[in-house]
Amino acid sequence: MADLLLVERDAGVLMLTLNRPETLNALVPELFAALAGQLEAAARDRTIGAVVLTGAGRGFCSGGDRKRKAEDLARDALLPVDQRVRPQSFEATVDEVRRWTRAVELLHTMPKPTIAMINGACAGAGLSLAGACDLRFAAESAVFNSVFASVGLAGDFGGSWFWTRILGAARARELYLMSEKMNAAEARAFGLVNRVFADADLRQETMAIARRLAARAPTVAAYIKDNLNAALEVSLPRLLDIETRNMILSGRSWLREEALAIEPAKDRKTS
Repeated sequence: MADLLLVERDAGVLMLTLNRPETLNALVPELFAALAGQLEAAARDRTIGAVVLTGAGRGFCSGGDRKRKAEDLARDALLPVDQRVRPQSFEATVDEVRRWTRAVELLHTMPKPTIAMINGACAGAGLSLAGACDLRFAAESAVFNSVFASVGLAGDFGGSWFWTRILGAARARELYLMSEKMNAAEARAFGLVNRVFADADLRQETMAIARRLAARAPTVAAYIKDNLNAALEVSLPRLLDIETRNMILSGRSWLREEALAIEPAKDRKTS
């Protein structure tokens, strides 16, 4: 399982790389579990200030691995009837897939900035993973497609929630119902990504921004994300209550962290 997800740490930044390059990093249950586990740990780890999600090889993430599912079904069909895997109930299947979606929930809600570094194909559930992140940076060669309608699926992993809020209702409907491929420039104009970089510069540029975010007072991003996430759900009076509370708490936290940073310097000066 560990090989499915590569984990790197760099100056307070956690980089998670989906590592199934031969499938353009198509998602399988073991990969969902590994990703959710790393994100759970990162959310609690005070030494991590930002998370970057990317893919190995030519793809960011091509969505769910339908080919592996079809191969598993084909192999099962060759077995004697009494040796075949018993089909799950509809309810059990729903529960299983819902557990897999924990990763997108964490990317959106965890108290750290999350960045999708989109180095290639980004489609289906991979597009949902990108939408769950706070920021999306793409290589010039990246391509995007919601895919779902083209393969007879309604869509999952929160994509309809994320993209309706990021793009607006009309463009989210276009993204899903038309299911058209976009290059990086088109995706930037459409609103899918924040910035586009030359392929050779994508990692360097993304990591520079991630390090800058990670170097800020660790708790500030958590309060900012709390405000922004609440703004999607609550009334203006309620949001003003939340913002006021978070402004005061973040200011106090900032002062404490500044004091901790200054104190060792004072000690060295007087010693």
